[in-house]
Amino acid sequence: MELAGEMTERTLPWFSVAEYTTPGLSFDEDLEAYRKGGADGIGIDAGLKLGGGEQADSAHVAKLRESGLTAAFLFPPVPSVLPMTLMALGDEDPAARVEAMCRSVRGLAAFDPISFACATGPQGDYELEHAREIAVDGLLRVARAAADVGASVAIEPMHASIAADYSWITSIPDAVALLDDIGEPNTGILFDVWHLWDTPDLLGEIRAHAHRFLGVHVDDWRDPTRSWCDRALPGDGIADLAGILGALDESGYRGWYELEIFSDDGRFGNDYADSLWKLDPVELVASGREKFERAWHTRRLNSTP
Repeated sequence: MELAGEMTERTLPWFSVAEYTTPGLSFDEDLEAYRKGGADGIGIDAGLKLGGGEQADSAHVAKLRESGLTAAFLFPPVPSVLPMTLMALGDEDPAARVEAMCRSVRGLAAFDPISFACATGPQGDYELEHAREIAVDGLLRVARAAADVGASVAIEPMHASIAADYSWITSIPDAVALLDDIGEPNTGILFDVWHLWDTPDLLGEIRAHAHRFLGVHVDDWRDPTRSWCDRALPGDGIADLAGILGALDESGYRGWYELEIFSDDGRFGNDYADSLWKLDPVELVASGREKFERAWHTRRLNSTP
């Protein structure tokens, strides 16, 4: 499957910003801040910034077009088949959640995102095999709904430390096996540096499966990290970002890179004095882009795991 917005003659990858990076702004304010900060696109969070609506508001779509930004990865208001425990979004019933996800994919297609994004959700009280069956069936239906509007679905693996709250899909091999079970050609992986930086044989797994990546979230693992909501800007943590970017590049990945920062300012129970969410939004976006570009220029090619 050809990825929309692939790099051609550009010397730098396409760079977008996920809206959770600036949780205090509105959608319109995000568009202005991201444009001023030098981003090429915006990762839309419909639950956070679009009022949880399942239908695209024509005014929001018009503002997006006027901004010149591309809609990169769009998380629907209900972003997982099984309910996440750290973020209570949507109905508890998986069947109702899948119906909502399908409606959102169809209704928000007017934003024309590079891909819709979602996760399995956690195992919860189900036996793992049953949870997997529910997730596969649900994501199959979401993928087919996306295919009806010419869209793709990127599934995001989560860090193992938050598997009980977000997803048991915690590595690239986990995600590949899930995609194989779903069996739809318009599905792929949303790779996130923070979630996968410390998984076994990461660079080898990237080289083997980068052709299945629909997008990449760029961020870093703060050391010491204080919670799940404590990410660092690219290059400011301990992830092997140079190796990761090098493996992606040499494996032929030419899709979008998206800054996604969670940095608690009290919204999730920890008011960190150095929270990145407390920075001026334009400054945060510009700094994130600058640090990503610096990491890109120092990426390590022909590296070994």
